[in-house]
Amino acid sequence: MLDGAARVNDLVEAVAADGQPAVAITDHGVLYGVVDFMKAAKSAGVKPIIGIEAYVTPGSRFEQRPRRDDVRYHMSILAENETGYRNLIKLASLAYTEGYYYKPRMDVELLSRYSEGLIATTGCLGGHVPQLLGVDDIADEDQRGQERDFDAALTAAAMYQDIFGRDNFFVELQDHGIPAQRKIMDDLLDIARRIDAPLLAANDSHYTHAHEAEAHDALLCIQTGSVKSEEKRFKFHSQEFYIKSSRQMRELFPQDRYPDACDNTLW
Repeated sequence: MLDGAARVNDLVEAVAADGQPAVAITDHGVLYGVVDFMKAAKSAGVKPIIGIEAYVTPGSRFEQRPRRDDVRYHMSILAENETGYRNLIKLASLAYTEGYYYKPRMDVELLSRYSEGLIATTGCLGGHVPQLLGVDDIADEDQRGQERDFDAALTAAAMYQDIFGRDNFFVELQDHGIPAQRKIMDDLLDIARRIDAPLLAANDSHYTHAHEAEAHDALLCIQTGSVKSEEKRFKFHSQEFYIKSSRQMRELFPQDRYPDACDNTLW
């Protein structure tokens, strides 16, 4: 909660104004905003893509370890069709009723059971694969700054590819000007090549326009009960978490270096 500052109508209007054909909603762990999002998107002539940024535990969803030992990763999951939407609802519900521990958590067993019709990605810096690649910038409580283990990251990516299917699991690339993202970029490209997975360029938007970065930062302070002057508080490490234009994304992820990464976002 209080992590995203984008109003639905502003979001879809910005996307429509840029001529983008579709936009996804991936709230953390919940599907509460789906109905309003779909109505607004359709009204603006934009295709709504329903998704979730899931919390995935590497162990069992039934385990409740001490908080210092509890690990959960972020994963972007999108519904490809009606079957996928129904499975997404099932996953989100079971994450709460069976896996809730600080956050609503899914595990590999659930993902395997309800993977039909779903598309998944390696996610943001808090994702399973990025974390195993040695992300040492701790951006939130789910990112622990693990040591780099490329083989483990490759194994994890291959596992998720087996779960969702070769065409439905993407290696997600993000570049918000954060050193940690650029640090693991070559490894992500290598993993995609080794498992023959498609690339997906994404901008992790938490607000609609660039000028809203400060307001979003204030919202994070409210969420965490902190003040802006605190040095060690939770905050984003750049002001690039807004809806970028198609042109901006293609400049960040040129075709010659990131084959089809932008085109793969077109539904």
